[in-house]
Amino acid sequence: MPTVQRTADKRLKEREAMGPHLIKHELEGLNGKIAVLITNAVGTMWCAYAFAILALISLPQAIAGGVAPLIAWIAQTFLQLVLLSVIMVGQKVAAAASDKQALQTYKDAEALLKIQDEVHRLIEVNNQLTEEIHRTVTAGRAAAAAMTEAKPAPAARKPATRKASPK
Repeated sequence: MPTVQRTADKRLKEREAMGPHLIKHELEGLNGKIAVLITNAVGTMWCAYAFAILALISLPQAIAGGVAPLIAWIAQTFLQLVLLSVIMVGQKVAAAASDKQALQTYKDAEALLKIQDEVHRLIEVNNQLTEEIHRTVTAGRAAAAAMTEAKPAPAARKPATRKASPK
């Protein structure tokens, strides 16, 4: 069983060094860093408000153009500009929640591994004590058997005869 113990300890040390896998670990290279920088800038509610103001600048011309230009303005300008940022904010919130959940799961798993290690240690102690009790009981029985064999058997007594009482 020592092999199991060493393997568990090794895995615990690996997990401590790595920690939980989070979204920030997905960033690789310059392109990933630039993409995250832009996402963090555009994915804010302040950016959504700025895009809404920008889109509203062209609203009077869309209204003057009639129904078709107004619908095109709503679909192509307002919704795309504003919803882009709002969706990105939502994704950031969901990613943060996912990271929190991953961290909690990591901590739970780490605690369970430590509990399992303690249970394993207690089982080993229990096994050692059980073996010691077994050896003691077996030795006691062997000693009792040896003493029984060493004693001479008691001499058989003759049954006492009763005298017949006169009646």
